[in-house]
Amino acid sequence: MSRIAARFASLKAEGRAAFIPFVTAGDPSLDVAREILLGLPKAGADLIELGMPFTDPMADGPAVQAAGLRALKAGATMKTTLQLVRDFRVGDNVTPIVLMGYANPIFAYGVEAFAKDAAAAGVDGMIIVDIPPEEAGEFGPALNKAGIDVIRLSTPTTTDARLPAVLHGAGGFLYYVSITGITGTKDFDPAEVEREVKRIKRQTQLPVGVGFGIKTAEQAAAIARFADAAVVGSAIVARIAPYADGETVKPGCAKDVLDFVKGLSAGVRAARA
Repeated sequence: MSRIAARFASLKAEGRAAFIPFVTAGDPSLDVAREILLGLPKAGADLIELGMPFTDPMADGPAVQAAGLRALKAGATMKTTLQLVRDFRVGDNVTPIVLMGYANPIFAYGVEAFAKDAAAAGVDGMIIVDIPPEEAGEFGPALNKAGIDVIRLSTPTTTDARLPAVLHGAGGFLYYVSITGITGTKDFDPAEVEREVKRIKRQTQLPVGVGFGIKTAEQAAAIARFADAAVVGSAIVARIAPYADGETVKPGCAKDVLDFVKGLSAGVRAARA
């Protein structure tokens, strides 16, 4: 059983949803990013979504875009991202890590070489935002061969007729985008999202996680009452920005981020209590 499947099975037995924080590899510096990543499980992360820095993240709002630019300025590359995962696996071989990003850096690395190196580093899943199912022919087989789940996105505009194509070849969990638009820019209607999650679950046994609009512990709890996971990204990386407005990172960044993550996790854990 994969780490992702094992974690969702464990949480289902506990009767609660997963909390999945998103951070960008290398933000705000390689060292502080490592400190944050290593601290996430203790802060309450059940799975971790790790962003691969890219210059043109078309699905992301200002907060995540800024995080990627900070990381690139700090020297982040695909190789440093995989090294970060290897560093994490030295002390944690249980918490699943999902890489999230875009196709260009993977193409530049080489798809098969990337899949092989990512699996060896300890990556469990991949979200490639700008590759629709019809264009995934080169990615899916290479990632699946390496034992990495291809995690697909469903949105408010994904119809019942479209869902089978989205679900074909999908693994790990399905990521439901709670809003139409880019990350971190709109609020969502919990009742509407719940209806959509129930609709999706009629066509798949995969867990369904929800993200793109969750900013507070209360919102995370609202999602965790009916979804299998709540994903928070923009609100977390936005905590980093004030510490990285110069050439050096101000002290206290990692602690502030991890304390914020603890509050979000507490909201998810209490949602069904």
